[in-house]
Amino acid sequence: MLNTSASSRLPNLWDKEQARGMSEPELLLYRSNVLGSDKRVTNYGGGNTSAKVMQKDPLTGEMVEVLWVKGSGGDIGSIKMDGFATLYMDKLEALKGIYRGVAFEDEMVGYLPHCTFNLNPRAASIDTPLHAYVPRKHVDHVHADAIIALAASADGEELARRVFGDEIGWLPWKRPGFELGLWLSQFCKDNPGAKGVILASHGLFTWGDTAEECYDTTIDIINRAVAWLEQETAGKPVFGGEKHKSLPAEERRRIASVLMPAIRGMISRDVPMLGHFDDSDAVMQFVCANDMEQLAALGTSCPDHFLRTKIAPLVIDFDPARPDVDGTLANLGPALEGYRQHYAAYYQRCKHADSPPMRDPSPVVYLIPGVGMITFAKDKATARISGEFYTNAINVMRGASSVSAYCGLPEQEAFDIEYWLLEEAKLQRMPKPKSLAGRIAIVTGGAGGIGSATAERLLSEGACVMLADIDAETLAKVCETLAARYSADVIRTVSMNVTDETAVDDAYAEMAVEFGGVDIVVSNAGIASSAAIEDTSLALWNRNMDVLSTGYFLVSRAAFKMLKVQDIGGSMIFIASKNGLAASPNASAYCTAKASEIHLARCLALEGAPHGIRVNVVNPDAVLRGSKIWSGDWLDQRASTYKTDKEGLEEMYRQRSLLKRSVLPEDIAEATYFFASEASSKSTGNIINVDAGNVQTFTR
Repeated sequence: MLNTSASSRLPNLWDKEQARGMSEPELLLYRSNVLGSDKRVTNYGGGNTSAKVMQKDPLTGEMVEVLWVKGSGGDIGSIKMDGFATLYMDKLEALKGIYRGVAFEDEMVGYLPHCTFNLNPRAASIDTPLHAYVPRKHVDHVHADAIIALAASADGEELARRVFGDEIGWLPWKRPGFELGLWLSQFCKDNPGAKGVILASHGLFTWGDTAEECYDTTIDIINRAVAWLEQETAGKPVFGGEKHKSLPAEERRRIASVLMPAIRGMISRDVPMLGHFDDSDAVMQFVCANDMEQLAALGTSCPDHFLRTKIAPLVIDFDPARPDVDGTLANLGPALEGYRQHYAAYYQRCKHADSPPMRDPSPVVYLIPGVGMITFAKDKATARISGEFYTNAINVMRGASSVSAYCGLPEQEAFDIEYWLLEEAKLQRMPKPKSLAGRIAIVTGGAGGIGSATAERLLSEGACVMLADIDAETLAKVCETLAARYSADVIRTVSMNVTDETAVDDAYAEMAVEFGGVDIVVSNAGIASSAAIEDTSLALWNRNMDVLSTGYFLVSRAAFKMLKVQDIGGSMIFIASKNGLAASPNASAYCTAKASEIHLARCLALEGAPHGIRVNVVNPDAVLRGSKIWSGDWLDQRASTYKTDKEGLEEMYRQRSLLKRSVLPEDIAEATYFFASEASSKSTGNIINVDAGNVQTFTR
């Protein structure tokens, strides 16, 4: 678990007993995971760690020095042993002899694979020389907010000397790479007593002769910076003082739930985006401050922050003292277009002859006075992490602007990081997105067999899923299981009765705040009943109509409202029943309600088509395994109707089908996925029968 304690000091988490007997690579892994467990040390994917280890060369059998260093794209908090690159130190040293100077330093990355030890497939990162050329066994590089507050101050070098004396040095801004590795090497030679160095606008390097000494130094240096900043800023106004009052938490989420689908629609024309909302204390202090707009315009400083948050956020024009959400919505389009034009101008000013093409010019970070921060990215985890990085940037701005003047990266330097050819190459190596990447689905009846199987199928193709059900206890268990398989980022739950208009609307609002909107609606909530017509009470009739007809109407109506706001199309799938097409004895209420579902889908297919909203139906039959409706009286009633027992009912259904096969929840999930995916992009108003064959349900 990440440590998010409000305590300002970092605890020293080194456990001597746990570390006892570990090998040097194991100590490196332990040190990395402990450092990465606290976001105040470094954020997800940020920073790196290394150790120089003596190992037997598999070719010569001789002992050689090997650099173990976090591999490209890794995260020290969650890294495993296979996440480290391993390289021969003598070969890394030999690279100095072929280095042609700063203008050619990027080519040195191409030589790193030639230094690989023991055929390790883990790619070495651009920071490898920074670790290799520090003449100490153990090296940490982190992006602690307190350190970057000094590194991003106008007079940061003077402040660093005031805090640390000669113990921690200072190097001016330099993009990570081979040249900076040589700078670090020279610094160590010139300052043999130093325990580390602050890199301007970047972060902290520390080192030691043992893994524990290196860790202790890192924690100690960060804590000393924290203590000094606290002392210097005590009693001073933060960010120029308060300009706006925060709205109540419930109102903040309500406003976010309205704005996020609108923003998402405007920025998802080419690639669907996913959103994240943050109204933490640090964020609220910043978005309500006098200096927020001025500081936000300066951009971030640390390259790791900048790469995930773009050159600057978009500040949305909103006055929490006189909230006008409709007015804000009306102004969103022009505000986004203005940002895109500004970004395109930035690209044109700064591009080089070999720069990659301009990427999506839409903002990543949106700041709303009195409400909070919204971030959008191609996947939910990246949207969340982008928000976390901007929160780090806020913390840096707080510290730097309180003791000095905050300095963002110069525009050209920022561009050169964002459009670095090596970063572009890393992006090009990323795997192809899954078929439902960036899509948001809601599955009603999500705690049941069909609902949970459908959720899993959508999750497996990259969708985010909101599971809705009236059975909160079972819903929580299903969510726990799926989150363990697909990550907690991509699944949420909401307790929802589909017959309750307010509950349905609230569920969509919750989904908008958690993910940004909706793309796929799987209307699956259901009940079943069996009774002869003369034994069918009005209450039983109404119960079927309430859940299976009115409930589907309410879920669809709320979906249409949000889908039209987004205006990027969508797919709705009704899980109806064979009984909606074929009559069954002693089930008039159920069959009629299911027929109502199917006809509602046809009507909505007509209404949705001009907006790119597709509406289709999956008709199951006799899905006994895992289905909640077969766990109660319905099973007994149907067994009685067909004059068999519980054990014989499934066999009876199987033999009744043309294909003589059982229908499982996973079969319904597969048909639902087809309608949710682009594979069915030219289908609407259609029905797929998943019933192993029933001539009565042939639609033509």
